[in-house]
Amino acid sequence: MRVIELKNLQREEGQIFYLRKYNCNAVLELPIETAEVPIYFSIETDPFGRKNIELSFLKQINYPLLPIKKAILDFILSEDYEGKLPC
Repeated sequence: MRVIELKNLQREEGQIFYLRKYNCNAVLELPIETAEVPIYFSIETDPFGRKNIELSFLKQINYPLLPIKKAILDFILSEDYEGKLPC
């Protein structure tokens, strides 16, 4: 199981500079199929530079959620560190 990409990534505008909110479709490669799941996530940066990511699935998935959530969170962190997420 792995995350291929975040498709149709859109950032919600907000007034708080340390909180970024996004909507997108996560393209997941599952053992049986490739699935596209709509998700909502926010990245909050604390005063020490640590990032806290909140993730919500907007549609049910027919796969265990813990491995999917971990894979998506890791993918989001790597995309953010590489500067590929809209600021």
